Amino acid sequence: MIWLYLVSFVVLSAGIVLLLGLTPERVTDDLMGIFVSPQSLRDRILIARGKKRSRRLTKELLHIRDALDATGKAGQFTAACAASVVLMIAGCIFSVMIDNYFLIPVAAVVFASLPFFLARSTINAYDKQMKEELETALSIVTTSYIRTDDILGAVKENLPYLKPPIREVFTGFLGDAMMVSSDTKQALRNMREKIDNDIFDEWCETLTACQDDRTLKDTLLPIVAKLTDVRIVNNELKTMLAEVRTEYWTMAALVLLNIPLMYFLNKDWFDTLMFSVPGKIVLAVCGLVIVVTAVFMMKFTKPVEYRR
Repeated sequence: MIWLYLVSFVVLSAGIVLLLGLTPERVTDDLMGIFVSPQSLRDRILIARGKKRSRRLTKELLHIRDALDATGKAGQFTAACAASVVLMIAGCIFSVMIDNYFLIPVAAVVFASLPFFLARSTINAYDKQMKEELETALSIVTTSYIRTDDILGAVKENLPYLKPPIREVFTGFLGDAMMVSSDTKQALRNMREKIDNDIFDEWCETLTACQDDRTLKDTLLPIVAKLTDVRIVNNELKTMLAEVRTEYWTMAALVLLNIPLMYFLNKDWFDTLMFSVPGKIVLAVCGLVIVVTAVFMMKFTKPVEYRR
């Protein structure tokens, strides 16, 4: 009977998709509309003053989209969003198939996260390139600004030597300062919001203050030097953090592999775990623990970042 329900659900879902004309692009737009709400005028004012930041989930989605777009793989974000919805439904179906309704929320979250997890390699490469190019760009622009006392001239002079994605950020700054408004300080505030990096924020703030007090320009080079310090620390910790991640995934795999192993060691234990209510709750709790600890593991083993 359960197979009849599943087949009916799949057929009904396919009919809804065909009837409503759902496409990956439409699914992506709907998802982004849910998580990325339009900014009010008050939100824009707070962001301009540096008093408001986007929600973490919103920032992560926007970061993934921007990273894939900058690397010429914008279509992958649309495919990832559509696959995430499909896999979330597949996770629910899998839980129903094994007759464990307690596992539905955990399986839905895990399955829905898989496409974005697989895109992590591209995003990590983008982040690494962004930080390397940011270090180079801030260094040469700062050197030129200290020499000329003209931030527009310094950016214009070094723009040919900048590489994507940093070049687009400074090109937008020149456009704001020279064609939209003559307010250089506001253009710097706008540029600051385009890169989520505390050192870049501090550099933009100091540069904004330099427009009123040129003697502060000597503090710019020490700020840029922090990027080099962070890069050196990350290179030293790279192997250590990789070992921690490997140990964690090994332990998680052992926990999951114990379930089929139990079938061969003791069939009664396996039946209790898979088909009794307490056993199903234990499986759901184990899945929840793995998800929560995986989030914390990735949070604490990600590359070191400077925080003000």
